[in-house]
Amino acid sequence: MRVILFTGKGGVGKTSVAAATAMRCARLGYRTVVMSTDPAHSLGDSFDIQLGQTLTKIGDNLWAHEVSALHEMERHWKKLHEYAVHVFASQGLDDVVAEEVANPPGMDEVASLMWIKHYAERDDHDVIIVDCAPTGETLQLLMFPDAARWWLDKVYPWERRAMKLARPLLQPMMDVPLPTDEVFASIKDLLLDIEGMKRVLTDSSVTSMRIVLNLEKMVVKEAKRAFTYLSLFGYVTDAVIVNRLLPEGLQDDLFRKWQQIHQRYAGEVEDSFSPLPILNVPLFDEEVVGERMLLRMADAIYGERDPAERFYEGSSQRVEKVGTEYVLSLKVPFVDRSEIDLSRQDGELFVTIGNYRREIALPRVLAQRETRGATIEDGELKIRFGK
Repeated sequence: MRVILFTGKGGVGKTSVAAATAMRCARLGYRTVVMSTDPAHSLGDSFDIQLGQTLTKIGDNLWAHEVSALHEMERHWKKLHEYAVHVFASQGLDDVVAEEVANPPGMDEVASLMWIKHYAERDDHDVIIVDCAPTGETLQLLMFPDAARWWLDKVYPWERRAMKLARPLLQPMMDVPLPTDEVFASIKDLLLDIEGMKRVLTDSSVTSMRIVLNLEKMVVKEAKRAFTYLSLFGYVTDAVIVNRLLPEGLQDDLFRKWQQIHQRYAGEVEDSFSPLPILNVPLFDEEVVGERMLLRMADAIYGERDPAERFYEGSSQRVEKVGTEYVLSLKVPFVDRSEIDLSRQDGELFVTIGNYRREIALPRVLAQRETRGATIEDGELKIRFGK
């Protein structure tokens, strides 16, 4: 089983790259599923066919799935959805409107990623290709499992117990229905599903992230930030795909200026993402839509290589003993020590970079020791633990 997720700034061509990769995998004989976590689905447009809410076979060894959050909520988390509809309807919203707004923000992406877990568990397919939403939404989505585990461990048991005791007293005084035990059970099932999803996505023997970018300043900077945060949360990136490269020998002044811009940032990409392989894709003379152009793009990206192979293998986190101390190393490329905030509480380490915080449950050998300091070396945060 292989799971490959494509992420990057909006408009860089992630959907085309994901679709081309899926088509090449299917041609190689892999039973391949390609799906999207972006609510504005465009997979069907890329294949130039109409896709529905269920798994659709679109070719030999190839299936596609555009997930509907509303459909998934009603199907898998019915009690939670019914409760949300009831709350909105009790506040005077029209039934149809209440039905539509009862999906929590980000549920499209969560529902899509849930299917990765389901497909992996079924073992009916060899490769799962995921066309992710733009970078910021994807990063927030990939933080959900850590937040879910914290909520499940720290808040859920107390909140459920308190609500069970207080519901008979509070409900008569409130005009909003309070959650029942069935609703809490549905929430717990959802959180456990999210945790199971994390296990699949952080297994480097199964899952790889691939960053798609164009050679423009804002795009390259966002790709570098994405690489930092993906590494922080334990997601392994195995390739960077540079899309829409201008061909050599252009005579037009406008295109020559753009070519100079591309050359300027090509060196930055090579230096920044080494030792990850950089896969270059030219700007084609036709739009990349339909089987012929998708296979043409796949040839440009991978050449003779198998898209399902792991192009780079490494760990984003490790613990090693150095003298009398232990050192926890986390990959945090492109970050200075001044940008990192560290804190500890009850055997957990909190690492904050920018707007993102990761909670790391320390193994017993580290939890029983004091934090002695931290440094940045070669793109790794090294945290020392002493007696």
